[in-house]
Amino acid sequence: MLPMQLYGIYNANGGILGELAYVFGRLLGTTHCALCDISHGAIREKESFRICAAGLPIPLSTLHINEQNSSMAEFSHGKTPCVLLEDEGRYTLALDAERLESCGGDVQRFETELRSFLESL
Repeated sequence: MLPMQLYGIYNANGGILGELAYVFGRLLGTTHCALCDISHGAIREKESFRICAAGLPIPLSTLHINEQNSSMAEFSHGKTPCVLLEDEGRYTLALDAERLESCGGDVQRFETELRSFLESL
């Protein structure tokens, strides 16, 4: 049996070009990622987000759209940003974009939402 895993999927591509596209899109108001607001400050990942992720009962990794495997990308297509739960190769939507947006960039609210989902399993 494979262990469960949580994945936060950003609404952005990784790599230098992806990061630049996101920054410019953000400045122009054409791109937004509620998960980025939660996990990152102006320049780097928030310490509070690292602490939150480390304290969860199921490991949480973050990925950009272009860093997902094919089955994950198929499942999350059109749903990013989001948090997925992988359990034995199957994905469940743990937090959708609307729920992430409702956190308002606040790590503690994100953790409360995620723990609420996990308790419902």
